[in-house]
Amino acid sequence: MRRKTMLLIVSAFVGLGFVGMVQAKKSRTIANGNWGGQHIQMTITNGSARIEYDCANGSISGPLKIDSRGRFELRGTHNVERGGPARIDDNGPAGEPAKYAGWTDGKKMKLTVTLVNSKTEIGTFELTRGNMGRIFKCR
Repeated sequence: MRRKTMLLIVSAFVGLGFVGMVQAKKSRTIANGNWGGQHIQMTITNGSARIEYDCANGSISGPLKIDSRGRFELRGTHNVERGGPARIDDNGPAGEPAKYAGWTDGKKMKLTVTLVNSKTEIGTFELTRGNMGRIFKCR
């Protein structure tokens, strides 16, 4: 009887240890560096991202977590730019809340940008790590 009780207690501790190991699994993040593609450049440093598009820019404050399948859904801002000269004291609009959702395998990324309040989709972009991208700024 004591042996069965002891076996159950040991089994319970081993089981709890296993659950703890699974829960302690390190979360993954999008790799630092330059990511780019047609009409987009993204620079990731220290867990945050700065994004440049044709006639717009955005930012995501970290952490830039991805799930076990490489999927992510992050919040940030999106700022529309305008062409022509700008006044020195004009910092432009504060930006709109944006959702940055997609997938990455660490080398390639598919990214869809959507404005949160209006649910307007800005676009879907394909980026490659180490690529500077190609954008056309407003003039």
